[in-house]
Parts: sequence; C-alpha cells; structure tokens
Amino acid sequence: MEQVADRLTVAELDERGLLQRIFPRLGTARAAAVPVGPGDDAAVVAAPDGRTVVSIDTLVEDHDFRLRWPGGYRTTGFDVGWKCAAQNLSDVNAMGAEATSLVVSLTLPGGTEVAWVEDLADGLRAALDELGAPRCAVVGGDLGKGPALVVTAAVTGDLGGRAPVLRSGARDGDVLAVTGSPGQAAAGLALLESNHAYDGLPAPLKDLADAQSRPVPPLALGPLAARVGAHAMMDVSDGLVRDAGRLAAASGVTIELDSAALLPFARSLRAAAELAGADPLAWVLGGGEDHGLLAAFGPDSALPDGFTAVGRVYDGDGQVTVDGASPGAAGWDHFAG
Repeated sequence: MEQVADRLTVAELDERGLLQRIFPRLGTARAAAVPVGPGDDAAVVAAPDGRTVVSIDTLVEDHDFRLRWPGGYRTTGFDVGWKCAAQNLSDVNAMGAEATSLVVSLTLPGGTEVAWVEDLADGLRAALDELGAPRCAVVGGDLGKGPALVVTAAVTGDLGGRAPVLRSGARDGDVLAVTGSPGQAAAGLALLESNHAYDGLPAPLKDLADAQSRPVPPLALGPLAARVGAHAMMDVSDGLVRDAGRLAAASGVTIELDSAALLPFARSLRAAAELAGADPLAWVLGGGEDHGLLAAFGPDSALPDGFTAVGRVYDGDGQVTVDGASPGAAGWDHFAG
C-alpha cells in the first residue's frame, strides 16, 4: 500500500533514502572551507588559521526538549535543528572564533515521521543563514535508531589568526559584561512547562518561549570582543551565576555582580513571572540557555556595542557574589534532580 508522503516514517525508508532527503536541505556546497563534504567516511575541513576550535553538544528528548509541552506547544523538527545549531555556534563564538563546519548525529525512533527530520534539516540550515554563520555548513554526520530522539552536533571554528579568548584570563579590576537579556530562555521554559495554553499567551510571552526553543546567540560579538581585547569570555548556557562561577574559578578571581545592573533584565520578565508565579531575578541569575556571552574587559576599555556591564572582577578564590552576598542561585546542572 502506498504511504501518504507527509506521514512517511523513518522505519519505512532505508538510511540512504533518508539521507537523500536531508542533504539537499543543508546547503553543504556553499562552504568554501569544506573540500570534502557528506558522502565519504569523513569530511575534510580546511583550517586557514592552522588551529581548529572544536566543541560538541547534545539534545535529548524529554531532557532538553519535549515534543509536546504541557501548555500545548508542539516542538517542531525546525525548533530542534535551530537549537542544535545555535548552541554549538555559541560555543565557538565564545572563544572568539567563527564557525566553519557542523557534523550532526541523529538517533531516531522508527516511528519518527520523515517530514519531522526534513524539518530538522531545514532548521539547521536556517540557523546558519539567519544567525550569521556564512562560513559554516553541515558537512556530515551519522544516523541511528533508538528509543528516543537524540541530536548531537560537533562544530569547528576558525580563530582568524587571533588567540582564543579563554575563561582563565579575567583580572582584578576588570569589568564583567553580558550580551542579550539573561533570563529570557528560563522564562520561556517556565511558560512552556506551565499549564497556561501556549496559543492563549500574548505575543511578548510567546517571544520568550521562542527564546527557549530558538535561541539567538550574538555571533558577531565573539570575534569582536576578541579583537578589542577581552581578557576572558564564555557562553552563558547554564545560568549567569553558575557560568560566572566557572569563569571565576578558571581565572582565580572573585566576581561581584551588581543587582542594580541586573534589575532591568528582571523587569522585562515581570509579566511572565506573574503568570508563572516566579521571581524574575531568579531567572536572570539562575536561568540558562540564553547562549549570550559573559566577558571580562579591562577597566579602561570601552565596551563593544551589544555588551552591558553587570559586575566587577576582584582578586579572590573563585566566588561569585551579588552586592557582596551569596546569590543563592544554582543554575542548570544536567545531572541534578
């Protein structure tokens, strides 16, 4: 019996057939730094700088995303493809590098609809195009069958002749700055996890849900911060306090966050917090997955456009405080709970 095209599942295609549907959607041929793309045992990626930045991230169904949220929102393949690309691009951005390639591994239950996988490929390509990664393409990967959807991607990046910006370079007297608006993705997650109907949310709150499902890392700002001499930098993926603690520990310093600088971020989340019964400042301090940047700049440096000062760096022992007191915000831990 002939299958309806838009209900075809991956179990009804072989691996080759599924790949033939995915590859044309990825735009691999555009990547000048990819002498050999999908189709061989491995891709070949040029490294003009002579050094390659490499990172890897995984998204697991019912851990990093739900196919259907309590409020009724259905996660699309496009959402997962976009988020997969965004979180990997953010990691190389935080080193001051520009992304040059992605390899993607998909674990798929047999009942996964082919259209959902095609949508994921579209999300990957759209993220590369719209987030501003013109040198990057999906150059290969792997397909496998499993009990849950798992998407893993590894990214490579080019430093363009610059030194990488590490977590370990913050110095006494530095200004600590962030990009974007910390807490938005955490607010979006709370709304998606709530029983409030997604379709009934006003547009600004739906935008917060989008910040969780389709984050927008500031890809132009990582290389810019490197060029203007950022002393230390990292991606904010697990919460401002937790990630600031990692930067402080790596640099052997204490970081003091300024609540007055953080309150505007919290005020922008007030409507979502009232609906969810939450403290918006807790989202700003402890919420992850915004995929902005946290960077330390010299005290006399002019902050690049897009960065907001939120604290100071002092000699110390890896602690983080807010106005001199313990913040009491843990942030995200994959193995907690």
